[in-house]
Amino acid sequence: MNTSLLPLFVAVPLVSAGLLIVLGGPLWLRRTLLLAPSSAALLASTGLIWLTRDGAVFAHNVGLWQDGIAIPFVADVLSALMLWTTSLLALVCSAFAIATGDDRRPFFATLVLVLTAGVSGALLTGDIFNMFVFIEVMLLPSYGLLAMLGALGRLRAGRIYVTVNLLTSTIFLAGVALVYASAGTVHLGELAGAAKEDPAVAVGAGVVILALSIKAAVVPVHGWLARTYPAASPAVTALFSGLHTKVAIYAIYRLYAMIFDGDAKFLWIGVVAFTLTMVIGVLGAVGENTTRSILVFHMISQIGYILLGVALFTELGLMAGIFYLIHHMIVKASLFLSTGAIEHTYGTGALDRLGGIAQREPLLALVFMGAALSLAGLPPFSGFVAKLTLVTAAVDDAQWTAVAVMIAVSLITLMSMLKIWGGVFWGREPKPHELPEPAVVGADGSVATRTTVPVKIRPALIAPGLVLTATTLCIGLGAQVLLDLSAQAAAGLMDTSGYVEAVLGR
Repeated sequence: MNTSLLPLFVAVPLVSAGLLIVLGGPLWLRRTLLLAPSSAALLASTGLIWLTRDGAVFAHNVGLWQDGIAIPFVADVLSALMLWTTSLLALVCSAFAIATGDDRRPFFATLVLVLTAGVSGALLTGDIFNMFVFIEVMLLPSYGLLAMLGALGRLRAGRIYVTVNLLTSTIFLAGVALVYASAGTVHLGELAGAAKEDPAVAVGAGVVILALSIKAAVVPVHGWLARTYPAASPAVTALFSGLHTKVAIYAIYRLYAMIFDGDAKFLWIGVVAFTLTMVIGVLGAVGENTTRSILVFHMISQIGYILLGVALFTELGLMAGIFYLIHHMIVKASLFLSTGAIEHTYGTGALDRLGGIAQREPLLALVFMGAALSLAGLPPFSGFVAKLTLVTAAVDDAQWTAVAVMIAVSLITLMSMLKIWGGVFWGREPKPHELPEPAVVGADGSVATRTTVPVKIRPALIAPGLVLTATTLCIGLGAQVLLDLSAQAAAGLMDTSGYVEAVLGR
């Protein structure tokens, strides 16, 4: 493989964003430049998965500068899987934004492209300082997207989002400085196992992982997520759910494997924190009364499941966590897009103001139910395989409390999904005068309302969620493919010598 192509995952969306700013152009051109980079990245990451499926690792120093100066780009099967999934979600969520008219807002496409460039860079970089830089590149356009689109409370939510992330970024940078001060490098290849040998490196890397835990919304630092994501537009919420917290989770997996070498003496902290995250997240969902707020709390709960894999740090546990990560990114985005189609059409996501959607929109009901069953962990969807594998890994590691919590939380998750189903899809169909006024997006991006009569949800709003629900079904029916890839990724985290050799050019 020509490793010099790896930086194109970052360069192509950045150049496209620059062209949009310089050229402007008609709407069709803006939409083309919005969709084309994600489509290209999806194809390229598919090829990258094929090339790394046997454990191969590819590395490239930008500009062929020496280590410590160049930005290192490193691709293994784990980063390839993440690139594939994030590219799919960026493409599908952008298509939904086009259907809702969000993309008509000035600089929407530019901000999304810069966001995806930052995500790709964070997934591919081989040192922790550049990981910090790319995460900041990812966050900066997110502030604009949150402030630009969403509910009336988006500016208040934006203040919370900016404040928390600025504080977290400061903590992250302080951790990077501590690592550099103690180890003299921030290069992952040179930091392999350093936290086991030097307590000072362990402290610095621990500060970095603390910052990433805040970004991932791990309990008890999860409140910011529940107060900000529901305020964004449905398309932006779905995009954030699949990219932001998941990049932080990926980074926790990568850094704990590389720098701590899976050191067992710290794993109990993760088991406790991530088990609490499962419980508190799902209990928060029980008390909510809008579709998006319920789904956001479920997202917090499911983050606990995903990170439990790294807290177990066995090959089976890591495999289960990686499989769960890919599954969850797809399923959660599908749920946000399905409920977002309802919210965009009817102007509300409140359970007590909707009902009977299944009678009017059987396809949308099927799309939502499929993703909901997958989230709850029922066959034949990917969620069943993900939870079964994770429970098996926890049993093998004798983490009986975590096993009991996972099973109980799964049942409560199913009950919460049925709460949405009963209130929105299966409930009594409101009388015409009880319906909220459906939202209409004008040519200039403004939102207006029209007569309060039942309306059909446009197929263009249903299609994005349908694509993702079909994907989770395919993953569930052909689970062995992703299980094999996840097992290979887990093996690479258990034994990082291949990564180290590739990134150091040995």
